[in-house]
Amino acid sequence: MPSNVFPILRLLADGRFRSGEALARHFGVTRATVWNAVQQAEELGVQIYSVRGKGYRLPQPVDFLDRDRIAAALGASAGLFTLELHDCIESTNTLLMRHAAEDAAHGTCVAAELQQAGRGRRGRTWFSGLGSGLTFSLLWRFGQGAGALSGLSLAVGVGLSRALREAGAEDIVLKWPNDVLHRHRKLAGILIELQGEMLGPSVAVIGIGLNIRVPDEAIATIGQPVIDLDRITRKPVERNQLMATVLRHLADVLGEFEREGFAPLRDEWLSQHAYHNQPVRLLLPDGSSMDATVLGVADDGTLLADAGHGLQRFSSAEISLRGVA
Repeated sequence: MPSNVFPILRLLADGRFRSGEALARHFGVTRATVWNAVQQAEELGVQIYSVRGKGYRLPQPVDFLDRDRIAAALGASAGLFTLELHDCIESTNTLLMRHAAEDAAHGTCVAAELQQAGRGRRGRTWFSGLGSGLTFSLLWRFGQGAGALSGLSLAVGVGLSRALREAGAEDIVLKWPNDVLHRHRKLAGILIELQGEMLGPSVAVIGIGLNIRVPDEAIATIGQPVIDLDRITRKPVERNQLMATVLRHLADVLGEFEREGFAPLRDEWLSQHAYHNQPVRLLLPDGSSMDATVLGVADDGTLLADAGHGLQRFSSAEISLRGVA
């Protein structure tokens, strides 16, 4: 990628028109270089308006992530995290998993403005447009083994819901095991990958994708009902402040989870359960499905449901869950 793509995007971040000549003069390059950088940005999925006689601008202002502003918003919690910000990478989870194998520090957080191969659960992709949301991964080390972390994605969901409420979002609910919804539309997703021994210690890479302001045309192509935070709160959300708020609440729930497991967070999670005592369809690994009624979750985060044969337990590694209209 040409080195001037993101410097140009940052100069256009205020949403105002700037001519190719002015951009070239500012960066000490040719207008052809500016044009090539704009083309490269568009290949990355960044929409740029180009108007003869006016120049280039972004469809709307973008508040880029800034390490100093995030640290200032974190306040006393800033020391818990090592922030690593990227313009464009393949996937924050992929990069942080490599860092974890190289003994990256507890609390390392990798965030990206754009992901070229953002991943969701079960190999799905995650939309990531410039300034449209938060896409980041957090490394958290546990003394316990991977076998003791089965409720971790639910604990992270609790942290996200707390942060979103602080940001002004109401009617937030949690879908087992890793989605945050608003009125049955997806607002955020969680992807957790583990390294380590079954008996410990272990490391979790916690990937978060959170929609803030997704363009209408992108929402129409995603293939499932989605929503963003701007539409919920009906006011602009400052990304750096939100990032700090989310990290602060994640640190709280992860600390509690490490000390006592999911059990102390279970009631809070259940109070926001999207499908509590409701009929659902369980999608099995072999491609089949079964209808069931959700009864709750256990202290270890496994799903409790009745599929016609009494109470059964299901782990997130076994099934996916869909609501039944």
